[in-house]
Amino acid sequence: MKIRIHRGTEEIGGTCIEMEAQGKRIALDVGLPLDAPADVDAHKSLLPQVPGFREPDDSLLGVLISHPHMDHYGLARYVHPEVPVYIGQGAHNVMKAASAYVPNGTAFTDPNFIAHRTPIEIGPFRVTPYLVDHSAFDAYHLLVAADGKRVFYSGDFRAHGRKSKLFEFMVARPPENIDVLMMEGTTIGRTGTDEGFATEDDLETEFVQAFKETKGLHFVWTSSQNIDRLVTIFRAAKRTGRVLLIDLYTAVVLEATGRDRIPQANWDEVSVYIPHAQRVAIKNRGLFADRDRHNEYRVFDRNLPRLAKRAVMLFRPMAMSDYGVQAVLEGAGFTYSMWDGYLKEKSSLRVLKWLERHGIPRRTIHTSGHASVADLKRLAAALAPSTLVPIHSFETSRFGEFFGNVIQRSDGEWWEV
Repeated sequence: MKIRIHRGTEEIGGTCIEMEAQGKRIALDVGLPLDAPADVDAHKSLLPQVPGFREPDDSLLGVLISHPHMDHYGLARYVHPEVPVYIGQGAHNVMKAASAYVPNGTAFTDPNFIAHRTPIEIGPFRVTPYLVDHSAFDAYHLLVAADGKRVFYSGDFRAHGRKSKLFEFMVARPPENIDVLMMEGTTIGRTGTDEGFATEDDLETEFVQAFKETKGLHFVWTSSQNIDRLVTIFRAAKRTGRVLLIDLYTAVVLEATGRDRIPQANWDEVSVYIPHAQRVAIKNRGLFADRDRHNEYRVFDRNLPRLAKRAVMLFRPMAMSDYGVQAVLEGAGFTYSMWDGYLKEKSSLRVLKWLERHGIPRRTIHTSGHASVADLKRLAAALAPSTLVPIHSFETSRFGEFFGNVIQRSDGEWWEV
């Protein structure tokens, strides 16, 4: 078996790995680089030079997507439609639901679904997915076996989220005889990442305190596709007697998970508020079916003053110009719950100025979607690979400081397992 990492040996994001055995090939992830230009029309040129991505090639048997984050699937939309796509069903349901609401939204036509610890045969490759704890819904490790070799691709993972038991089970009962571990190292080199991170339970406690200290409406700015975080916020809101107000985009994403233990619009402690800008988008994009399914759970502009002191609202920048929101800013609080790097973007600076203008205090409550160095070490020790190949890190040259048997590869380099 041969492997070529097209992107990822020196950067986070844009991951794409090509594997070959017996003249047949598969690809793991087709991600959009983090530094990709905002111009969507330029993205197609970033598609890796994998035979079969642009023109039909019978030797390319499929693309496997480890999880629904743009830096792992964002360029897959440009892969030739004859190439089969494999992805978790829950992940694809969320992507499909979100596609009408987010820029560059993607959904695949008739994908093949992968499932936890259920091996699939793709030509000479036997692929076993392992569900992982990550900030993306329905994310997987991928174990690929062919030609008597076994390669474990970590994808993105952590050990401090609401599915941390999956990590503990993996390190307690790992697959054996791993020849190569391609492991992410997103947190290597970042300050304070060696020992560990706050858990979602820790964050829940912080949110409870924040909500208690807020006299009026409390905004939380987070990703609607970070399901773990939405659960955390919901639990904290419930503990403080507050209703969680979500927009229609969030409502359809939660609905798409198909999990009755994940907060839904029809729960007593949840309501749907659709800002004016989203109502316009619904009309322009014909999303009336989504709206109508959730109409009975809606609250309207006139309801917000009555609800404000006992509500948490998931924040969207479109809310800044919403008439209903503008009427309930007195005593409001605001929590940012995403990677701090996004706050440097121009769109975020507008939000910060809006908060300052209205005298709304801001705090950050967040934890990483990626494993700490300590947990990276635990996974590597459990799998005990013959070699460890760094990927998905800006600090791949430092892996040797933390792990044994490290061999650093270069983008575009074919190498034999």
